[in-house]
Amino acid sequence: MTVEKASPLESVCKKKSYRIDSSNIGFLKFILEAYEGMAQLTTIDPALGFIDVFVALGCEEEFELLLSRLKTEMLIEDRVGPAT
Repeated sequence: MTVEKASPLESVCKKKSYRIDSSNIGFLKFILEAYEGMAQLTTIDPALGFIDVFVALGCEEEFELLLSRLKTEMLIEDRVGPAT
């Protein structure tokens, strides 16, 4: 039996997975960096636009508000399951 351990980031952050247009990965990373300490973006598969965002605990509401505004400007879809 294998036990999956949480990453160190997941103990202080909530991981969310998305698919975006690959041309917007850098832009989204830049926007999130402007909100220092709120979230960190990691690219999982740049060709497919698969990203993970680690949202700091306590910043979820602010992140969701920002994300809802960004969704009006670009494709951002929830992604479930591992990157393929």
